[in-house]
Amino acid sequence: MDKSLVTGLVIGAAVAAGAGALAGLKLMNKGPAYAEVLSVTPLTRSIRTPRQECHDEQVTRQAPVKDEHQVLGTIAGAVIGGVVGHQIGGGSGRDIATVAAAAGGGYAGNRIQKNLQDRDTVTSTEQKCATVYDSAEKITGYQVRYRLNGKESTVRMDHDPGPHIPLRDGQPDLTAAVPGKTT
Repeated sequence: MDKSLVTGLVIGAAVAAGAGALAGLKLMNKGPAYAEVLSVTPLTRSIRTPRQECHDEQVTRQAPVKDEHQVLGTIAGAVIGGVVGHQIGGGSGRDIATVAAAAGGGYAGNRIQKNLQDRDTVTSTEQKCATVYDSAEKITGYQVRYRLNGKESTVRMDHDPGPHIPLRDGQPDLTAAVPGKTT
């Protein structure tokens, strides 16, 4: 055999053996590429949003009084009472009866007008508003339980990692983008 052929075969065999050994060493020392996700729990907080809620309501109030002192009722009652009292008796008794009946009729007319005014009402429609709050839940992060090299751990993440968390230098990479999503 030619000496250069033997040298080439020896060198080729040494290179092949070295490359195989190096590949085997890398394969043996290579750890997992992902941590297995065991559970993902969304973390939420309540958001209350205020809004106005209005409705129309019928409101009944006492009507404005035009004659606060019931003068018209007092006068009408006194006149009617005086006329009726004048029909009673004769002489000075008639005058006393007229005055007494006029005073009683004036008082009665005053009270009657007051009762009528108190029952006189007006109804209007008013808009009543109140602030009500709508509640909603907002996701603020995720509590992720994972397993790496047989050990379980928990970490908070800003996204749902899916079934695996990629590793960087043997530790979970919590900043890794979610597969299939663009940020």
